Amino acid sequence: MPDPAAPAPPKDRYRRILLKLSGEALMGDGRYGISPPTLTRIASEVRELVVAGVQLAMVIGGGNIFRGVAGATDGMDRASADYMGMLATVINSMAMQDALEKQGVFTRVQSAIKMEQICEPYIRRRAVRHLEKGRVVIFAAGTGNPYFTTDTAASLRAMEIGAEVILKATKVDGVYNADPKKEPSARRYKTLTYLDVLKQNLHVMDSTAISLCMDNHLPIVVFDLTRHGNIARAVMSPGEIGTLVGAPETAWA
Repeated sequence: MPDPAAPAPPKDRYRRILLKLSGEALMGDGRYGISPPTLTRIASEVRELVVAGVQLAMVIGGGNIFRGVAGATDGMDRASADYMGMLATVINSMAMQDALEKQGVFTRVQSAIKMEQICEPYIRRRAVRHLEKGRVVIFAAGTGNPYFTTDTAASLRAMEIGAEVILKATKVDGVYNADPKKEPSARRYKTLTYLDVLKQNLHVMDSTAISLCMDNHLPIVVFDLTRHGNIARAVMSPGEIGTLVGAPETAWA
């Protein structure tokens, strides 16, 4: 099967994006591991975007398998725990690659830690070329360094490939001023500045990732992954769903 065609998208939507998924997003209703139906659903939504000509890269966390910070808290050496977490992201990336290719989407996994028998090493120019050819690129193993989260890896890779936005998929429909599950009166923000997120400690992404995005004017859209079709809505109709984090001048009307 040839690579999917990549027609030029209209100007009212994003053309190149980075989708950030937590490892927990792959668990579905489970408490651990990977849910095949959840993988299939996410892959089908990604396929719709690829067919529409959107260039899409992904970063997936590893918290459904192993979280480095948790390991370090339990007494493990932090660097060793973080490397184990990076390997968990490779497992998730390979699972997503399999799900996407079953949908007919050509996919490449690029790892920051070399393991050439199962995936490509991360090379920026090669990643960009894959995107230009209509392939999905999944960036695995974080930055390849301990003490950095996959949020930071997502910010770094998004800037390196020239993405227009980071789509941060969560289990709620945006960023709130309080936990909406505990506070029924919690208010959802439609827009926030980077400084709002840092000053209010809103946990959109870690502070290093937010600072990187702020310094390079890269917007972040936080949206609900659990509602079917929301990935496409976030890309094709900017401003329709979620919360936009960016500089004041990037605010939605």
